[in-house]
Amino acid sequence: MKALHSVSDLVAAGLMTPEAGKAVETVAERYAVAVTPYLRDQLAGRTPDDPLYAQYVPSPEEAYTAPEEREDPIGDVARSPVKGIVHRYQDRVLLKPLHACAVYCRFCFRREMVGPGGEALTGEELDAALAYIRDHDEVWEVVVTGGDPFLLSPRRLRGIVQALSAMPHVGIVRLHTRIPAADPDRVTGELVEALTAPGLATWVAVHVNHADELTPPVRAALARLVEAGIPLVGQTVLLKGINDSPAALEALFRGLVRNRVKPYYLHHPDLAAGTSHFRSTLAEGQALVKGLRGRVSGLCQPTYVLDIPGGHGKAPAAPAWIADEGKGDYRVEDFTGATHRYRG
Repeated sequence: MKALHSVSDLVAAGLMTPEAGKAVETVAERYAVAVTPYLRDQLAGRTPDDPLYAQYVPSPEEAYTAPEEREDPIGDVARSPVKGIVHRYQDRVLLKPLHACAVYCRFCFRREMVGPGGEALTGEELDAALAYIRDHDEVWEVVVTGGDPFLLSPRRLRGIVQALSAMPHVGIVRLHTRIPAADPDRVTGELVEALTAPGLATWVAVHVNHADELTPPVRAALARLVEAGIPLVGQTVLLKGINDSPAALEALFRGLVRNRVKPYYLHHPDLAAGTSHFRSTLAEGQALVKGLRGRVSGLCQPTYVLDIPGGHGKAPAAPAWIADEGKGDYRVEDFTGATHRYRG
């Protein structure tokens, strides 16, 4: 069974009516569409308001671009000294070996840059990107992203990881992927084996937004990574109508922890074009995060972050629990909403 890459594919698969397909033709002309065979089965019978369906199937709302939205919302281009490299923080870089994904999330912050057959670095370009890392000994962590690096063959992944392991100043490689939740059978033993090399600590950040994504095949893919000794962290985007309730976030974060994935970041949605219908306000996000305190274990609580538009990095967006009243006096709120005095 082939992946679905067009509106006509979605209609033929029964995931959209012909009328619904016509309503998103212009959206699909601008933003890439892809649904894996695995997800095709998962989405069968679901409707546009379903939390899985809305993540992958285009909607008419994407045709509207809000005034504040940007083609490059987090400023990758301005921080790219060499093709395939983004150097935003002193001790770490992004390495983007390709701009293709197995699926195209409708809220993607790089949606203007990725697509089917997305450009991959040539051999010379990858060598130049790796040379940049080699020449910058302040770089301790390399985040391999894109696109989705798990689309690369195990041979190519192994080559990247081994090249990094040969650089004494690089201690960590972190790979960001949607594949375990979107195409779990791709997480083979051969791919997992390619992710590690002597002298280098490998971490994998998996993108999961809703508890319904944690199906048996997905849980098995996560287990293959964990049981190979690779620690996992979870990346989640706060999405209106999909996971913007305490119950939805509780179920997701508990599900991740049960599968040995530590929730790492809860991202406020970036200002990507055509995504305003997914964005809650920061105040609404802070209220949701506050509602989790005391409701779930600390293991289940990620950091709520805003990526500052223009390439200025992430800022914690967590609500305040402690108010400074001056002269060493503080007012502290507990998880029930009660306040307490503290001096110190």
